Amino acid sequence: MLTREMIKKIKHIEIRSSRMVEEIFSGEYHSGFKGKGMEFQDIREYYAGDDIRNIDWNVTARHNKAFVKQFCEERQLNMFLLIDMSKSNCFSNKKEIIAEISATLALSANKNKDKIGAMLFTDKIEKFIPSKNGKKHVLSIIEHILTLNPKSQNTDISCVLKHFIRTQKKRSIVFIISDFLDEGYDRELKILSSKHELVMVRVVDKGEERIPSGAIFTFEDLETGKTIVLDNIKNQYSQNNSLKMYKKNMIEIYTDEDYYKPLKQFFKRRDFK
Repeated sequence: MLTREMIKKIKHIEIRSSRMVEEIFSGEYHSGFKGKGMEFQDIREYYAGDDIRNIDWNVTARHNKAFVKQFCEERQLNMFLLIDMSKSNCFSNKKEIIAEISATLALSANKNKDKIGAMLFTDKIEKFIPSKNGKKHVLSIIEHILTLNPKSQNTDISCVLKHFIRTQKKRSIVFIISDFLDEGYDRELKILSSKHELVMVRVVDKGEERIPSGAIFTFEDLETGKTIVLDNIKNQYSQNNSLKMYKKNMIEIYTDEDYYKPLKQFFKRRDFK
């Protein structure tokens, strides 16, 4: 049973995301994502200049004159959101931002009558939501993001990618939404990107990325509970970002900035094949 506060939060995200979809993303989404192929629409009489490869020989033989098949672009796509629910995403306001980003993407897909599915993960699949369309389905995804109590606190991106590759054969637009504070998933990223359209949305707090020099810092790892001491007297510490090679497919969103700007810029520059 949802609390009144949680219902209010879901409604807030719905209103904010819906407004952004209407004002900003609907055009970019529609032009950015291409259909997955061509589907048969009709048969008409052949005209000079038509592609002879489209001639329907059975109909032509019956009518004793040439007819061609007409095709139209198959617009409906399948979007999957792979959403990191590990403990590190409870830092700052990352969880709420992840929910809003997911809602914006899902509502954009729904406006285009595309199907949306989701996998919420830690170091295991915490929740699988099959692909469907409809606003009610989108709101259900938002609700699960905000209310899910994960069984694990840790992260294993490789695990979710392997599971997705093994179980989801239909070509999809796959958004991985995470802080990507993990290692050892490069191989799976390459395999997934060869079978699906891959977009990585990195949500990060600047405090996680860079630590100023001049002190010794003690940190607690949110996922493992371990205490880490960092001697940073002389040099400013920067997190080693091994994801630079995926820059073309990467959207970086910081918790102290409006997330719609990098999303909009990405849709404008990216031409999905």
